Amino acid sequence: MVNAVGINDFPAAATALRSFTPRIEIEIEETPAPAKLATHALALSAECIVDDEELASGRFVLLYEPEGHDTWDGNFRCVTFIRAQMELQMGVDPLLPEVGWSWFEDALTGLEVTATSGTVTQATSASFGQLEERGSDSEIEIRASWTAIVSAKNPSEISAHFAAWCELLAQCAGLAPITLADGVASIARNRS
Repeated sequence: MVNAVGINDFPAAATALRSFTPRIEIEIEETPAPAKLATHALALSAECIVDDEELASGRFVLLYEPEGHDTWDGNFRCVTFIRAQMELQMGVDPLLPEVGWSWFEDALTGLEVTATSGTVTQATSASFGQLEERGSDSEIEIRASWTAIVSAKNPSEISAHFAAWCELLAQCAGLAPITLADGVASIARNRS
């Protein structure tokens, strides 16, 4: 299934991503895109920072093939990576990869996507010798890709996919969602 989009749709999609404003904790920077994966590409790196501490980081790459790509099942492919520190107790949970993948799937809820794929890696490290006082660390890495189905009339719809990815980054960092259900209050972090 190839989207009914044209050759001029990548500039509109790229403009939408470049002008996207994430939540306040996320800083975005354009980085060099891979040159050989698609005819057109745009790469953005992001860091989720709270109280001058980086809680999570990642990269979002938008690939575009004007004629479509058979394995993508479309024209626009989102290729992403997120790495976040986890509390040790959560980081050693054997179900963490399944939880991480469910976070990814939940982030895409409401978006039209196809051909999702990815991996979730959990890593735990222990420090020894002169590094012993650092203790143990745990982190999660989510590498995922999906084909974004966007309207031929509005390729800027791709920004909704980037917004979903930014929320996944924030969730991996342990931040509460921006949009809460009616009647639910958020407890803000202390920003002294």
